[in-house]
Amino acid sequence: MNKPFIAPSVLAADFANIQSEVEMLNESVADWIHVDIMDGRFVPNISFGIPVAEAINRHAKKPLDVHLMIEQPENYVDQFYKAGAASITVHYEACPHLHRNIQQIKELGIKAGVALNPHTNVQLLEDIISEIDIVLIMSVNPGFGGQKFIENTYKKVKQLKEIIIDAGADTLIEIDGGVNEGNARKLINSGADVLVAGSFVFKSEDPKGTILDLKNV
Repeated sequence: MNKPFIAPSVLAADFANIQSEVEMLNESVADWIHVDIMDGRFVPNISFGIPVAEAINRHAKKPLDVHLMIEQPENYVDQFYKAGAASITVHYEACPHLHRNIQQIKELGIKAGVALNPHTNVQLLEDIISEIDIVLIMSVNPGFGGQKFIENTYKKVKQLKEIIIDAGADTLIEIDGGVNEGNARKLINSGADVLVAGSFVFKSEDPKGTILDLKNV
């Protein structure tokens, strides 16, 4: 069985020491660095914006996986691409013209992702799944770190995997929220390819060891 991609979320990092936190991730077996952007409108929290993403990218040796939890993401895609994003994920719920949003990202030559909130049905992506590089399933309600994992996520992952296989697509399934050593194996067995972990990594006594444990779960 393939090992999952691990994408630690810097939302849980120590921002007073962001350079050393990113260097720790560089030295770890993490595959991507997950960057959560929140605008206080689409989700009830504000995280950070383009200058911080640029600062992270200056030190990062791993691809930046940028997750835009914002309204009208099309207005900011180019700026996050210039800030160093290797993939940009927008929310289904924020994009009335989702196909256009996906094409906008792909035209930059980077991976295009679509995120789904816990209440959003995976079947809604059936018609465009072949266009999407990553589907990010939110396994908590977006906006805050450290939340409890939503158990219905396993069912959504299995349903999405069937849609991907039926379409002959190679879309990756990414899980974000409450991921830890207790649910990682079940998520992978359900069809997940990428695990995002924030608090679980950065609040552990040995973050690099925790990343390695998730990789080998």
